[in-house]
Amino acid sequence: MTTGTQEHTPEPTLVVLDMAGTTVADGGLVEHAFARAAGRLGIEPGSPEHTEQLAHVRATMGESKITVFRALFGDEQKAQTANKAFEEAYGTLVDGGRIAPVPGARETIETLQEAGRTVVLTTGFARVTQDAILDALGWRDLVGLTLCPADVGGRGRPYPDLVLGALLRTGAADDVRRVAVAGDTSYDMRSGRSAGAGLVAGVLTGAHDAGTLRAAGATHILDSVAELPYVLGLMGGASQGADR
Repeated sequence: MTTGTQEHTPEPTLVVLDMAGTTVADGGLVEHAFARAAGRLGIEPGSPEHTEQLAHVRATMGESKITVFRALFGDEQKAQTANKAFEEAYGTLVDGGRIAPVPGARETIETLQEAGRTVVLTTGFARVTQDAILDALGWRDLVGLTLCPADVGGRGRPYPDLVLGALLRTGAADDVRRVAVAGDTSYDMRSGRSAGAGLVAGVLTGAHDAGTLRAAGATHILDSVAELPYVLGLMGGASQGADR
Protein backbone atom coordinates (compact mmCIF):
# COMPACT_ATOMS: atom_id res chain seq x y z
CA MET A 1 0.00 0.00 0.00
CA THR A 2 1.14 3.51 -0.73
CA THR A 3 -0.46 6.75 0.34
CA GLY A 4 -0.23 10.05 -1.42
CA THR A 5 1.13 13.20 0.16
CA GLN A 6 -1.77 15.59 0.65
CA GLU A 7 -3.08 18.19 3.02
CA HIS A 8 -5.28 17.09 5.88
CA THR A 9 -8.85 16.28 4.85
CA PRO A 10 -11.87 15.63 7.05
CA GLU A 11 -12.58 12.05 8.12
CA PRO A 12 -14.73 10.29 5.49
CA THR A 13 -18.29 9.47 6.49
CA LEU A 14 -19.45 8.24 3.06
CA VAL A 15 -17.57 5.54 1.12
CA VAL A 16 -18.38 4.99 -2.54
CA LEU A 17 -17.09 1.67 -3.86
CA ASP A 18 -16.92 0.39 -7.43
CA MET A 19 -18.07 -3.18 -8.04
CA ALA A 20 -16.37 -5.19 -10.84
CA GLY A 21 -12.62 -5.19 -10.27
CA THR A 22 -12.84 -3.50 -6.87
CA THR A 23 -15.26 -5.43 -4.67
CA VAL A 24 -16.21 -8.09 -7.23
CA ALA A 25 -13.83 -10.40 -9.13
CA ASP A 26 -15.37 -11.28 -12.48
CA GLY A 27 -12.46 -13.07 -14.14
CA GLY A 28 -12.48 -10.99 -17.31
CA LEU A 29 -16.19 -11.37 -18.03
CA VAL A 30 -16.32 -7.89 -19.56
CA GLU A 31 -14.15 -9.05 -22.44
CA HIS A 32 -16.15 -12.26 -22.93
CA ALA A 33 -19.41 -10.31 -22.94
CA PHE A 34 -17.98 -7.77 -25.36
CA ALA A 35 -17.00 -10.56 -27.77
CA ARG A 36 -20.61 -11.74 -27.78
CA ALA A 37 -21.90 -8.20 -28.30
CA ALA A 38 -19.48 -7.60 -31.17
CA GLY A 39 -20.50 -10.89 -32.73
CA ARG A 40 -24.13 -9.73 -32.67
CA LEU A 41 -23.03 -6.92 -35.00
CA GLY A 42 -21.04 -9.22 -37.27
CA ILE A 43 -17.57 -8.35 -35.99
CA GLU A 44 -15.47 -11.49 -36.12
CA PRO A 45 -13.12 -12.38 -33.22
CA GLY A 46 -9.50 -12.00 -34.30
CA SER A 47 -10.30 -9.47 -37.02
CA PRO A 48 -8.45 -6.12 -37.00
CA GLU A 49 -11.69 -4.34 -36.17
CA HIS A 50 -12.37 -6.65 -33.23
CA THR A 51 -8.80 -6.25 -31.93
CA GLU A 52 -9.01 -2.46 -32.13
CA GLN A 53 -12.38 -2.35 -30.40
CA LEU A 54 -11.28 -4.74 -27.65
CA ALA A 55 -8.31 -2.47 -26.95
CA HIS A 56 -10.73 0.44 -26.54
CA VAL A 57 -12.90 -1.61 -24.17
CA ARG A 58 -9.85 -2.42 -22.04
CA ALA A 59 -8.71 1.19 -21.99
CA THR A 60 -12.15 2.44 -20.92
CA MET A 61 -12.85 -0.05 -18.15
CA GLY A 62 -14.99 1.70 -15.56
CA GLU A 63 -16.81 3.92 -18.03
CA SER A 64 -20.54 3.54 -18.63
CA LYS A 65 -20.88 0.71 -21.13
CA ILE A 66 -23.42 2.45 -23.37
CA THR A 67 -20.96 5.36 -23.64
CA VAL A 68 -18.24 2.92 -24.69
CA PHE A 69 -20.43 1.42 -27.40
CA ARG A 70 -21.43 4.84 -28.69
CA ALA A 71 -17.76 5.68 -29.10
CA LEU A 72 -17.05 2.37 -30.82
CA PHE A 73 -19.91 2.33 -33.31
CA GLY A 74 -20.82 6.00 -33.79
CA ASP A 75 -24.44 5.04 -34.34
CA GLU A 76 -27.07 5.07 -31.62
CA GLN A 77 -28.99 2.05 -32.88
CA LYS A 78 -25.84 -0.05 -33.19
CA ALA A 79 -24.68 1.14 -29.77
CA GLN A 80 -27.99 0.18 -28.18
CA THR A 81 -27.94 -3.22 -29.90
CA ALA A 82 -24.39 -3.89 -28.73
CA ASN A 83 -25.14 -2.69 -25.21
CA LYS A 84 -28.20 -4.93 -24.93
CA ALA A 85 -26.22 -7.92 -26.18
CA PHE A 86 -23.39 -7.11 -23.78
CA GLU A 87 -25.67 -6.86 -20.76
CA GLU A 88 -27.47 -10.09 -21.69
CA ALA A 89 -24.18 -11.93 -22.14
CA TYR A 90 -22.68 -10.60 -18.93
CA GLY A 91 -25.84 -11.48 -17.00
CA THR A 92 -25.76 -15.04 -18.37
CA LEU A 93 -22.11 -15.44 -17.39
CA VAL A 94 -22.84 -14.06 -13.91
CA ASP A 95 -25.72 -16.50 -13.49
CA GLY A 96 -23.30 -19.25 -14.44
CA GLY A 97 -21.29 -18.64 -11.29
CA ARG A 98 -18.38 -16.85 -12.94
CA ILE A 99 -18.01 -14.13 -10.29
CA ALA A 100 -16.94 -13.95 -6.65
CA PRO A 101 -16.23 -11.27 -4.06
CA VAL A 102 -12.73 -9.84 -4.05
CA PRO A 103 -11.15 -11.45 -0.94
CA GLY A 104 -12.03 -9.38 2.10
CA ALA A 105 -14.48 -7.12 0.23
CA ARG A 106 -17.60 -8.12 2.14
CA GLU A 107 -15.74 -7.93 5.45
CA THR A 108 -14.47 -4.46 4.48
CA ILE A 109 -17.98 -3.23 3.73
CA GLU A 110 -19.28 -4.64 7.00
CA THR A 111 -16.38 -3.11 8.96
CA LEU A 112 -17.03 0.30 7.42
CA GLN A 113 -20.73 0.14 8.22
CA GLU A 114 -20.16 -1.09 11.75
CA ALA A 115 -17.89 1.93 12.25
CA GLY A 116 -20.73 4.24 11.22
CA ARG A 117 -19.68 4.86 7.63
CA THR A 118 -22.31 4.80 4.90
CA VAL A 119 -21.29 2.58 1.97
CA VAL A 120 -22.69 2.86 -1.56
CA LEU A 121 -21.86 0.39 -4.36
CA THR A 122 -21.64 1.79 -7.89
CA THR A 123 -21.15 0.40 -11.39
CA GLY A 124 -20.93 1.37 -15.05
CA PHE A 125 -23.27 -1.50 -15.93
CA ALA A 126 -27.02 -1.25 -16.43
CA ARG A 127 -29.31 -1.82 -13.45
CA VAL A 128 -30.34 -5.30 -14.61
CA THR A 129 -26.68 -6.39 -14.66
CA GLN A 130 -25.90 -4.75 -11.35
CA ASP A 131 -28.83 -6.56 -9.77
CA ALA A 132 -27.71 -9.87 -11.29
CA ILE A 133 -24.28 -9.41 -9.68
CA LEU A 134 -25.80 -8.51 -6.31
CA ASP A 135 -28.09 -11.55 -6.46
CA ALA A 136 -25.28 -13.91 -7.48
CA LEU A 137 -23.19 -12.78 -4.51
CA GLY A 138 -26.07 -12.61 -2.03
CA TRP A 139 -25.36 -8.90 -1.57
CA ARG A 140 -28.85 -7.49 -2.09
CA ASP A 141 -29.11 -6.38 1.53
CA LEU A 142 -25.44 -5.72 2.13
CA VAL A 143 -25.67 -1.95 1.67
CA GLY A 144 -28.51 0.53 1.75
CA LEU A 145 -27.92 2.00 -1.71
CA THR A 146 -26.51 0.81 -5.04
CA LEU A 147 -26.25 3.08 -8.08
CA CYS A 148 -25.80 2.67 -11.83
CA PRO A 149 -25.57 5.46 -14.43
CA ALA A 150 -29.31 5.41 -15.15
CA ASP A 151 -29.98 6.23 -11.49
CA VAL A 152 -28.14 9.55 -11.79
CA GLY A 153 -29.35 10.81 -15.14
CA GLY A 154 -27.41 8.47 -17.41
CA ARG A 155 -23.89 9.83 -17.03
CA GLY A 156 -21.47 7.31 -15.61
CA ARG A 157 -17.76 7.69 -14.97
CA PRO A 158 -15.58 9.71 -15.45
CA TYR A 159 -18.30 12.21 -14.60
CA PRO A 160 -18.82 12.89 -10.88
CA ASP A 161 -22.52 12.02 -11.01
CA LEU A 162 -22.37 8.59 -9.32
CA VAL A 163 -20.34 9.95 -6.41
CA LEU A 164 -22.43 13.09 -6.02
CA GLY A 165 -25.61 11.05 -6.45
CA ALA A 166 -24.50 8.83 -3.57
CA LEU A 167 -23.92 11.92 -1.43
CA LEU A 168 -27.25 13.55 -2.30
CA ARG A 169 -29.29 10.38 -1.83
CA THR A 170 -27.76 9.37 1.47
CA GLY A 171 -26.98 12.74 3.00
CA ALA A 172 -24.13 10.91 4.70
CA ALA A 173 -21.57 13.73 4.44
CA ASP A 174 -21.77 17.48 4.99
CA ASP A 175 -18.74 18.17 2.80
CA VAL A 176 -17.57 16.46 -0.40
CA ARG A 177 -14.15 16.14 1.22
CA ARG A 178 -15.74 13.69 3.64
CA VAL A 179 -16.39 11.26 0.79
CA ALA A 180 -13.99 8.39 0.07
CA VAL A 181 -13.98 6.70 -3.33
CA ALA A 182 -12.31 3.41 -4.25
CA GLY A 183 -12.04 1.81 -7.67
CA ASP A 184 -9.76 -0.11 -10.01
CA THR A 185 -9.79 2.15 -13.08
CA SER A 186 -8.63 5.60 -14.11
CA TYR A 187 -12.29 6.46 -14.67
CA ASP A 188 -13.03 5.77 -11.00
CA MET A 189 -10.19 8.08 -10.02
CA ARG A 190 -11.30 10.86 -12.35
CA SER A 191 -14.87 10.56 -11.11
CA GLY A 192 -13.81 10.81 -7.48
CA ARG A 193 -11.52 13.77 -8.09
CA SER A 194 -14.15 15.58 -10.17
CA ALA A 195 -16.63 15.12 -7.32
CA GLY A 196 -14.17 16.65 -4.85
CA ALA A 197 -13.80 13.50 -2.73
CA GLY A 198 -11.15 13.84 -0.03
CA LEU A 199 -9.82 10.31 -0.50
CA VAL A 200 -9.63 8.61 -3.89
CA ALA A 201 -8.09 5.14 -3.63
CA GLY A 202 -6.96 3.07 -6.56
CA VAL A 203 -6.97 -0.70 -6.02
CA LEU A 204 -4.78 -3.15 -7.90
CA THR A 205 -7.27 -6.02 -8.20
CA GLY A 206 -8.77 -4.89 -11.49
CA ALA A 207 -8.13 -3.20 -14.80
CA HIS A 208 -5.45 -0.56 -14.32
CA ASP A 209 -1.98 -0.46 -12.77
CA ALA A 210 -0.61 1.87 -10.12
CA GLY A 211 0.93 4.30 -12.58
CA THR A 212 -2.31 4.68 -14.51
CA LEU A 213 -4.30 5.16 -11.31
CA ARG A 214 -1.88 7.75 -9.97
CA ALA A 215 -1.90 9.66 -13.25
CA ALA A 216 -5.69 9.81 -13.04
CA GLY A 217 -5.57 11.37 -9.58
CA ALA A 218 -5.45 8.57 -6.99
CA THR A 219 -4.52 9.84 -3.54
CA HIS A 220 -3.79 6.29 -2.35
CA ILE A 221 -2.80 3.03 -4.04
CA LEU A 222 -4.00 -0.16 -2.31
CA ASP A 223 -3.32 -3.79 -3.07
CA SER A 224 -7.04 -4.36 -2.58
CA VAL A 225 -10.14 -2.82 -1.07
CA ALA A 226 -9.47 -4.93 2.04
CA GLU A 227 -6.85 -2.34 3.02
CA LEU A 228 -9.34 0.53 3.11
CA PRO A 229 -10.32 0.15 6.79
CA TYR A 230 -6.63 0.48 7.71
CA VAL A 231 -6.30 3.65 5.66
CA LEU A 232 -9.34 5.08 7.42
CA GLY A 233 -7.92 4.15 10.81
CA LEU A 234 -10.69 1.71 11.63
CA MET A 235 -8.39 -1.25 12.31
CA GLY A 236 -5.20 -1.44 14.35
CA GLY A 237 -1.84 -2.38 12.92
CA ALA A 238 -0.59 -1.96 9.39
CA SER A 239 -1.98 -3.41 6.20
CA GLN A 240 0.05 -5.97 4.30
CA GLY A 241 0.18 -4.03 1.03
CA ALA A 242 3.58 -3.60 -0.59
CA ASP A 243 4.82 -0.09 -1.31
CA ARG A 244 4.63 0.85 -4.96
